[in-house]
Amino acid sequence: MQVNATSAAPRPALLYGPEDRLPLAPAILVSLQQVAAMVVGVVTPALILSHALGFAPADTSYLVSMALIAAGLGTFLQTSKFGPVGSGLLSVAGTSFAFLQPLIDAGAAGGLPLMFGMSLACAPTLFLFVPFLNRLRRVFTPLVSGIVVLLIGLSIIPEAMPGVTARVQPSAPVWAGAAVAAAVIAVVLLAQSVGGNRARLASILLGVLAGYAICALLGWLHVPRGAGASSVTLPRILPHGLAFQWKFVLPFAFIYLASLLEALGDMTATSQLSGLETEGPAYARRIRGGVLSDAITCAVSGIIGSFPSTTYAQNNGVIQITGVSSRHVGKWMALILVTLGLFPGVASWVTAMPQPVLGGMAILLFGLVSVAGLRLIAISGISHRDGLIVALSLGIGLGTASQHEWVGTLHPLLQTFLGSSVSAGGLTALLLNLVLPGRRGHPHAGA
Repeated sequence: MQVNATSAAPRPALLYGPEDRLPLAPAILVSLQQVAAMVVGVVTPALILSHALGFAPADTSYLVSMALIAAGLGTFLQTSKFGPVGSGLLSVAGTSFAFLQPLIDAGAAGGLPLMFGMSLACAPTLFLFVPFLNRLRRVFTPLVSGIVVLLIGLSIIPEAMPGVTARVQPSAPVWAGAAVAAAVIAVVLLAQSVGGNRARLASILLGVLAGYAICALLGWLHVPRGAGASSVTLPRILPHGLAFQWKFVLPFAFIYLASLLEALGDMTATSQLSGLETEGPAYARRIRGGVLSDAITCAVSGIIGSFPSTTYAQNNGVIQITGVSSRHVGKWMALILVTLGLFPGVASWVTAMPQPVLGGMAILLFGLVSVAGLRLIAISGISHRDGLIVALSLGIGLGTASQHEWVGTLHPLLQTFLGSSVSAGGLTALLLNLVLPGRRGHPHAGA
């Protein structure tokens, strides 16, 4: 069945649309669930980099706090819309995992000054593409964006499983983690299936609270380190200084381009889930505003000592679960994220979420990200040509990213292209969509 992409996409069982305003209590409830779904992903890159490069505890704490503050800024810009800035969608921002490898390479060569120097030096890449997005509308079609979103979901699903299979604590049974994760999922599904609108709005939060309660009753929940801290972490201007090396320009610039491709896919999926059109002038304005918001957020992130922060896909799963795509809850989300960043003692309780609780919730949400990609791919129907593009993009994207040793033997530029399933598969989809003869689907106006 063909879907007319020139009209607004059907609103999939939404309770509140993009411009609807929620009462105060439901707005805060949905905001807490959105933050719960993204906060661990926001701070994890900083923790990974700190562990890989051996940062001092004080530096690690500052990086985590600034990651949360940058996410709050990016979410506020995306959802509030200031003139041409912001998508006007319920899109959220967070530290991008795509930058991990170039950041580790830069950190090994020159520490934090070089990491932030290269992040800032290459941030204008996003600004440079904003005026040309309309001319690239035949490149970033719903098919290409859908493949990118599908690859994002498929690539992050495995990240949920370690929390499910890990031992909650040494004395706990080996199956305890899986049981807690199953309980979290069961509560969410129960609230979705038999509950009313309020239960659906609160389903994720109910699942998380159920997981916390089970772990607490069984003695598996412990007060995190720093939970009693009362100090406030304020942003500082260029806290680590800056350094620059030409050899890192291309890897960083390409990852910014890859993050642009991810953002286009994420915002297109959010548009579709919000019942908005995925082409035309209004869509073009949303995409331009979203990319401009990401560009500003990345620049500010580098200035205050946080790594590049771009549009996230995780919130699309929450939109599907809660039925809320109202951009107005973004202000509450931004306030919560900034508060967590300013008060590390509060944030420690969130980042200390029991692994099975996080794993159970992540399995569901990350799977729904993949579903959003499938919906985009199918929005105009799948022709034989489209099927070939999907097949090769998934094969190359998932296949090359799994061959770490082989990719490590290639030229550094090729490693940048092939080291990530999203970049490898996304670029494959872009190229095939350009060179293969036949209908290219409905191009995104402005994307």
